[in-house]
Amino acid sequence: MAEQHTPRSLIVSLYGAYGRAPDGAPMPVAALIRLLAVLGVDAPSVRSSVSRLKRRGLLLPGRTADGSAGYALSDDARRLLDDGDRRIYARTEPKLSEGWVLAVFSVPEAERHKRHLLRSRLARLGFGSAAPGVWIAPARLYEETRNALERLELSPYVDLFRGDHLGYAATAGAVARWWDLPAIARLHEEFLAAHEPVLRAWRTAMAGGEASAGAVTPAGAEVLSSAETPAGAEKAYRDYLLALDSWRRLPYADPVLPAELLPDDWPGRRSAEVFAALHELLRDRGAEFVRPYVSGAGSGSGD
Repeated sequence: MAEQHTPRSLIVSLYGAYGRAPDGAPMPVAALIRLLAVLGVDAPSVRSSVSRLKRRGLLLPGRTADGSAGYALSDDARRLLDDGDRRIYARTEPKLSEGWVLAVFSVPEAERHKRHLLRSRLARLGFGSAAPGVWIAPARLYEETRNALERLELSPYVDLFRGDHLGYAATAGAVARWWDLPAIARLHEEFLAAHEPVLRAWRTAMAGGEASAGAVTPAGAEVLSSAETPAGAEKAYRDYLLALDSWRRLPYADPVLPAELLPDDWPGRRSAEVFAALHELLRDRGAEFVRPYVSGAGSGSGD
């Protein structure tokens, strides 16, 4: 099944990769439109998605240094992206000895809508369901969980505990109940099917100094004759942002469990290696394409 990249998700990925100016300066609307057009998103879809992100308090309208209309990240959005960085770019192998964090919640019937919000938020943080009202995750997710619950004003309904699993079922068997491991594995396999061939094509191009003209990636785009040309920078940006947009959901669906608790053929490590390699190869090359638009030098028509 083909990957689905929504305009709103791509905008978040774009800001996460290239839109966090140290001084908090807004990204020009014209730049957003041009940079999303490269990914096949039209201008009305960009404007509509930006409006939704503005209503959610994630983007703030402002003016660039040259007076152009733009949008900057709110403080909440920056915190969300910073939290995401710790997962998206994590390269540490978890250890079983680190233990678990338990979230036990109770919500009054009069506020039952918050019960659904709690469940969905804990699931999006990577928690598995151990029992009704009892959710579990690797202990390293404690700080992020605490921050998220406080930000959403859900902390009064939750108690957090830290500890070890002592039985009676084997921990590997229990993990298979707490999380839908086959569904998570499929997500990794879909990521690999879409982006591992892209990595191979770039490695071939880099190793050979130039790619064969007319070679085609799975997305149908030509592998360009030089990774260092402006056209190569555009392709690096496109391939990287699509990979990032696909990958950034995975560290939330997959809590990244210790290897001894997972099947021998678990695809998660390989998909993490593929994303890390794409990040190393393409992120900075893509920045060369983005920079003129963000600085205003390459902007076209704006708002």
